[in-house]
Formats: sequence, C-alpha cells, structure tokens
Amino acid sequence: MRDLIVIHEHPEWQKPLFQALTARGVDFGVFDLKSAAFSEVDAPHARVYFNQASPSAYTRGNTRAVPLGLAFMEDLEAQGVRVLNGARAFRFELSKIFQARTMARLGIDHPRSVAFNDVRALEARAAEVGFPAILKPDLGGSGARMYKVESVAEVAHLLSTQPELWLPDNLLILQEYLPHDAPGRGIVRMEFLGGELLYAMRVRSDGAFNLCPSEVCNPADGEDGMCALPTEVPKMAPVFEPYPEVPAEAVATAKRLVAAGHLDVAGIEYLETPDGRRVFYDINANSNLRRPVAEAFGFDPFERVVDFLVREIERAKG
Repeated sequence: MRDLIVIHEHPEWQKPLFQALTARGVDFGVFDLKSAAFSEVDAPHARVYFNQASPSAYTRGNTRAVPLGLAFMEDLEAQGVRVLNGARAFRFELSKIFQARTMARLGIDHPRSVAFNDVRALEARAAEVGFPAILKPDLGGSGARMYKVESVAEVAHLLSTQPELWLPDNLLILQEYLPHDAPGRGIVRMEFLGGELLYAMRVRSDGAFNLCPSEVCNPADGEDGMCALPTEVPKMAPVFEPYPEVPAEAVATAKRLVAAGHLDVAGIEYLETPDGRRVFYDINANSNLRRPVAEAFGFDPFERVVDFLVREIERAKG
C-alpha cells in the first residue's frame, strides 16, 4: 500500500511533480493511462490517488486514456478511496457545454455556446451565438481543433474537408467569439490549490489558442514545445507574466467555479473584452503549473502541491 499514486498519461508534464515528490521522500507510484487495465475485484494500491489526466490526450494519440481514466476513478471512489480531482472533477473538465451550463446557473458571464453533432441541427441555433464564432471540440484540449469561423457555411466546409475535426467524440461547440488580446492584456489564468488561489498570471499571444502554461508545451526560452499544435502558426510564442493585481472579485468568482466543479487543483481562465465584460471561459482540472511565474511570487509551485498531497495522505491515514 503506497501513500500516493498519480494517474496520468503525459510523463513529461509530470516530471517536476515527480521530482518534488521524490525529494520529499513521498512513497508514490504511477498509473499510466496510455496502456492500463483494472478489474472489479482489484484492491486499491494507495491511500490517495491524484488525477492528472488531461482531455487533450487525444491530441497525442492517447484517445483511450480518457474513458479508462474516468472508469478507473469511479471504481476507486466506489471503494471509498480518496481521489483528488476525481471523477466529478474530471467529468466537469471534459465538457465545455457543461461548464457553460454551470456558469449560467451561477450567474457568471461566459461565452454563449451551442453543442451540436450535425451541421443541419446547428443551422437553427447558430444565431443564438452569432458570428464570428469559435468552433471547438466539447472535450476541449490545449486549444486543439479550434477555428474562428464566420458562418454556418464555413463550419460545414471545414467539417466536410476535415472530418477528423469531429473526433474524438463527435460532439462540437459553436461558441461566442470575444475580442480580448489587446496589447499588454491577453487573458488571465488563476491557479488554485485546495480551494485557495496559488497565483495568477496574464497570458499574451497573437491570438494562438494553445496557451498551455506547462514549460513542456510553451518553454520559457521561446523554443518550440513538445505539444505545440500543428494548426497554429502564431507570430509570437505566448508570454506568461505574474499578475499580483488580479481583482478580488475575479478570484471570488473563480472560487465558486472551483467549488461547483469539486476541483482540488484547478486553472481558471477569464478574459476582459473592450466593452468591459469579464468573461470566464475555461476550467481546467489538470493544472500545469508554470514554475517561473510562481517563483516571481517567491515559491516553487510543485513544492506547494507536495505540501497539499502530504496533508491529504496524512488525512487518509487517519
């Protein structure tokens, strides 16, 4: 019986966490979702499990990781095992339309969204979103397969010429397009740990959709990342800057989303439009922390995560 098992499918993302756990002497193992199996009679192998699976697994050829990961977490929780960012949190992350519904229920400004599985069905609802709009997978995933579109006809053309855009689950979103990337502004991403703000940062780009904060994806030295999306040809790499002045009202709104999603660790993103709206648009359960930004606030984010995990292990020991 180990103290901790980390559920994941992207070992490069996990290296800083694994190094911090090893340095602290935590007895941990891994459950790699790329190739895995479990049965209904298996006993848990750790006191605490930490889910670090990502919806973007399909962009790396690991489409099978997500359904197995969700089933595995539900099986663990049925046995009473503590799973951090467990099945409810993972389900919340896996559907942009469910995130939109949650924000609508909470009265949080968000992009209007319509989910669809057939362009003919979209035709009758597209006016609710308007154009230009963003076409994206309901599953999300590091900005993958996102397009700015000007009409239903353009959506139809994209899907007829690139039918792979329906993958991995044949459910797409047409979402309100919100101009936001004014010079020096960009979007704001807040990282939460145990329900509290860890740090906030501004992320600026030339309109690229892949704003993953992991240094594996967007290295601090500006070199090409390991999970760069081939559909993007940005004029500049995203710039990540500490944002200590994040408004208290934005933090309070994000905390409501963290609680609603049952998120133990989370990255919450919002943007500010030229007409003064603060629009929350992305909720991430797999929170790829950016060490240089946290160090600007005076700490190592992975050490903070290990502190949190050690507390959860002690709770599980009783």
